[in-house]
Amino acid sequence: MNQKSQSIILFDGVCNFCNYWVNFIIDRDKKNKFKFTALQSEKGRELLEKHSLPTNDFDSFILISNKKVYKKSLAAFEISKNLNGWPKIILLFSFFPSSFTDWIYSLVANNRYKFFGKKDSCRVPTEEERAKFL
Repeated sequence: MNQKSQSIILFDGVCNFCNYWVNFIIDRDKKNKFKFTALQSEKGRELLEKHSLPTNDFDSFILISNKKVYKKSLAAFEISKNLNGWPKIILLFSFFPSSFTDWIYSLVANNRYKFFGKKDSCRVPTEEERAKFL
C-alpha cells in the first residue's frame, strides 16, 4: 500500500486508553485501511514535522488521510466512518460544533493517565499486528 493512499493514525504510545482504541480499530479494520505509529516514535516525529505539527504534544491522536490532517474529535469521526457496524454511532456527535466535541475530547485526553494509566514505554506490536504499524 502506497503511503500517500494510507490512512495513518498517530497515537500516544504509552497511554493505556490510546492503546485500547488502537486495538479496537485494528479489530474492526477489516479492509486494512489504517496504519499506526506512536507519536513518540521516530516515524511519528517525521510525520509530525512533515505536517508542521508540534513534536512534543501527545494530547491528541492524529489521523493523516488523503494528505489531510485530522485531530481530536474530527479524527475520531473520520476513523469511525471507515469502521463497520456500531462504531459508526460516534458519528451522531459530529452534528455538534467541533468546539464542543473537541472540548469533550480534551477533557478525556487531559485526564487519560489519571483515569486509565500509563505504560513505561511505547507499545510493541505483536507478530500478527506488525504489518499494521509503520
